[in-house]
Amino acid sequence: MDTESAATSTNGKAESGAPVRSVDRALTVLTILAREGEASLGQMARELRVHKSTVGRLTEVLVRHDLVEPPEGAGGYRLGVGCLRLAGATTARLDLTVEAQPVCDELSAEIGETTNVAITREGVAINVCQSEADTAVAMRNWIGQHTALHATSNGKVLLAHLPEKSLTAVLDAGLEPFTAHTLTRPAELTEELQRIRSRGWAYAVEEFEEGLNAVAAPVFDHSGAVVAGISVAGPSYRLPTDRLPDVREPVIRAADALSRRLGHVGRAQS
Repeated sequence: MDTESAATSTNGKAESGAPVRSVDRALTVLTILAREGEASLGQMARELRVHKSTVGRLTEVLVRHDLVEPPEGAGGYRLGVGCLRLAGATTARLDLTVEAQPVCDELSAEIGETTNVAITREGVAINVCQSEADTAVAMRNWIGQHTALHATSNGKVLLAHLPEKSLTAVLDAGLEPFTAHTLTRPAELTEELQRIRSRGWAYAVEEFEEGLNAVAAPVFDHSGAVVAGISVAGPSYRLPTDRLPDVREPVIRAADALSRRLGHVGRAQS
């Protein structure tokens, strides 16, 4: 390759790489503003490790597309109404049951047990998605079934993240004993919910049905709120207590994957 060709090739790579870097930086600007609420050119430049003039050019383009609002007075740049239009266009896609099914299928195939996604309504957990593994003894279909919040792994995950008023209402209504292992004392359950919030997952060992064990983790939406729980459940002879720690990490990964599909960035800290 001669000198001229080499220069052309090098320039071609630089020219093709520059727009990609600009897009990456522009998206980072939007991420910063989403996280901080508002930020100055200097703040964004420091995080991007570029000159303020570079960030200035990026924000000019974003302002023209209504994705960023320019500062007012002493304030900083903020996200613009264009972001709302983009968010609105994806609302239909962000349906929990649609987004959950492939995650449930993958988790079920990995663990070899039934997976469920549940939400909470009026003091109970409602199962909205399920996937069954190809096992010798199949689990029942839980979709649409109402289960007790205090006696199931998904239920306890949801209960642990309810507002205090809603949690108090569940405790005051009484905790029905489904098996000898069900937590029926409010003080005992409250301590368990604190542990769930701290560690980020829950388990149920024969608390709803004799011979049925489960592990669950919370699912977060774009705002960081817990909107569902995802669980793996199986007969105690296939999913004994000493296997629960091994199941925990895949369940948490699945919860994180579903949370990202719902617009959540990162893993929320409880």
